Amino acid sequence: MPGENSQKNMQIANPQTGQLPKVKTPEMNDRDYINDGLSTCKYLTDSLNIAVREASHEQLYSDMLEILQETHESCRKMYNLMFQNGWYKLEAEEQQKLDQAHKQFSNYSSQYPYQSS
Repeated sequence: MPGENSQKNMQIANPQTGQLPKVKTPEMNDRDYINDGLSTCKYLTDSLNIAVREASHEQLYSDMLEILQETHESCRKMYNLMFQNGWYKLEAEEQQKLDQAHKQFSNYSSQYPYQSS
């Protein structure tokens, strides 16, 4: 399709910074360490979300909720660091697809049991 090639070129990214090796070796570099930390952080937030949702003891709930918030903040900092260094790229979506999704989910609001007037 003609739009596919132009879509592939619509990346949102910063130029890579830092001293990454030209050839990848088994040794970890800064990007690898941050990427590993971000992956771990994502796993922790997924697990903590479940633990917080299912906590039956109020103090345990509060403590885990605080840890969850701190973990989300850590994830965000690692993501920002990776994005700033050009190590995390995003794909821009076509406006037509965004408009279609917005319309689809806006129509769902009529199914909500409580409507704001």
